Amino acid sequence: MGRLDGKVAFITGAARGQGRAHAVRLATEGADIIAVDICAGFDSVRLNPATPEQLEETAALVEKEGRQIVARQADVRDLAGLQAVFDEGVAELGRIDVVVANAGVMTCEWSWKMSPAQWQEVIDVNLTGVFHTAKVAIPTLIEQGDGGAIIMTSSTAGLYGQPFTASYTAAKHGVVGLARCLANELAEYRIRVNTIHPTGVRTEMYLNVPDLMALIESRATTLGPVFMNALPTEVMEPEDIAGVVAFLASDDAKYITGDQIRVDCGKLNR
Repeated sequence: MGRLDGKVAFITGAARGQGRAHAVRLATEGADIIAVDICAGFDSVRLNPATPEQLEETAALVEKEGRQIVARQADVRDLAGLQAVFDEGVAELGRIDVVVANAGVMTCEWSWKMSPAQWQEVIDVNLTGVFHTAKVAIPTLIEQGDGGAIIMTSSTAGLYGQPFTASYTAAKHGVVGLARCLANELAEYRIRVNTIHPTGVRTEMYLNVPDLMALIESRATTLGPVFMNALPTEVMEPEDIAGVVAFLASDDAKYITGDQIRVDCGKLNR
């Protein structure tokens, strides 16, 4: 028996990285999955794009756990397109119980040198995309009357002023405000809303930020220390975060809502 037997989870950014890890872990806990990913690049973000083949691999890994999955390409910035995929998934799998708003991108530059495109694209994906993800699912969660869990991926950058990532840091702070608002609005329906705040995780985003590394090195003695973890761990694995997501999705966390769950190797204790 898994903690999520009979439940269905909707996960964005699921082709690889944290999204894939969440899909597989929730499947091992008994959940069926609705998985979406844009599987395309971005105009201002230096990131190797996810591919349709990677989304298919996520689907295969979920099916290997004996669970069903509806995996589709969708852009979280496109509300109508995201709604269509969500509705298709619910029609096929029967319900929705867990929402993991995970899709995100990052661009790096001194704040005053950041282009309007670098600002807007990250805000659109990381904040508006999270709003869209919640918006398409909440009416069904309320109508079902069985409660539910919404888990939003923020970052340690959502709790402190991370240098060189103004658009990312602003968006991740915004996710916290959105989650806290929704936690109050949805409490009467027993729908819990929480944010998770990882430090560095070994994903494509983490491995493909040469701009950030160069900026940190340029101010190694002054700003470099704010990126350091307290525990002797330079980077975590996506599966480390997936375990926390599974906990928040389960009844083990049934009285946790409106909270900011730090998975930060003690980074913000300093």
